Amino acid sequence: MVNSKSATGNKRVANGAVVPAPLPVQAQSKRKPAKKTKKAVVFFEVEILDAKTKDKLCFLDKVEPNATIGEIKSMFHKSHPQWYPARQSIRLDPKGKSLKDEDVLQHLPVGTTATFYFRDLGAQISWVTVFLTEYTGPLVIYLLFYFRVPFIYPPKYDFTTSKHWVVHLACMCHSFHYVKRLLETLFVHRFSHGTMPLRNIFKNCTYYWGFAAWMAYYINHPLYTPPIYGEQQIRIALIIFLFCQIGNFSIHIALRNLRPPGSKTRKIPYPTKNPFTWIFLLVSCPNYTYELGSWLGFTLMTQCLPVAFFTLVGFIQMTVWAKGKHRSYLKEFRDYPPLRSPILPFIL
Repeated sequence: MVNSKSATGNKRVANGAVVPAPLPVQAQSKRKPAKKTKKAVVFFEVEILDAKTKDKLCFLDKVEPNATIGEIKSMFHKSHPQWYPARQSIRLDPKGKSLKDEDVLQHLPVGTTATFYFRDLGAQISWVTVFLTEYTGPLVIYLLFYFRVPFIYPPKYDFTTSKHWVVHLACMCHSFHYVKRLLETLFVHRFSHGTMPLRNIFKNCTYYWGFAAWMAYYINHPLYTPPIYGEQQIRIALIIFLFCQIGNFSIHIALRNLRPPGSKTRKIPYPTKNPFTWIFLLVSCPNYTYELGSWLGFTLMTQCLPVAFFTLVGFIQMTVWAKGKHRSYLKEFRDYPPLRSPILPFIL
């Protein structure tokens, strides 16, 4: 059979199969892809009300959906210069919790017209300044009592020294503790919050400075008597104190390494190769555990009632902080180790 063309233009070959004829050149050319239409950006309108009076303080128009609370604070600051961002508390509810600076507008449970509530946190001061002030005071105050400057003890004892070596050892331990804290503030700690209310510095300084003066007065008093069990008790107390100071420093270094510089990233702390960090297996806040151990050692060393009272008050406060952090870890991390206690293994 010879080749022939069908009515449709297809070639017919000898075996009867039909081969399609080539398409015109224009049909073979590739079609140009359709232009993608840009998705319209839906801007937000943000209304900020006073949390107490419900008065409108600010209205922000055309706020981008990916704007953060920190950026909204900056916009609000432009219209109200007296309330700088660190002083602002922005909330979804007048009595609710403050939103984080990194929270994104479009991820919050609000519509395109968002209403926030503002509270003034008062004048703010940096955490570094607060810590340096808190810790410098006890260091200086204790040394004033140690050197027995005038107007503290009877005049005949001015600038005299104690005959008990434990008094000198206690001064070295106390000074070492606060020098360590000052250096950690400058070179180790990374703060998740840059500031705190200015009024807190007066409360904190009253606590630290007042207790330092009370302890130092009795430890350095001319009539002070050494611990009842003598040198053996002092040596055991010194070992406890130094062990816990090293442990506390080790935990601070481990926590520092969890947070990159300039970030607010939170991670689950785990033990490192440093044996002092292995307590993380059982405790959420071992820095407080070691801090408590240091002051227990100092109490045993001096056998002084004001020191024991300071240790008790500090333990109560650190327990409150540790429980709060422990709850925060459990809430934030589903895989948080279940065996950990806030501050004391298996107890508290």
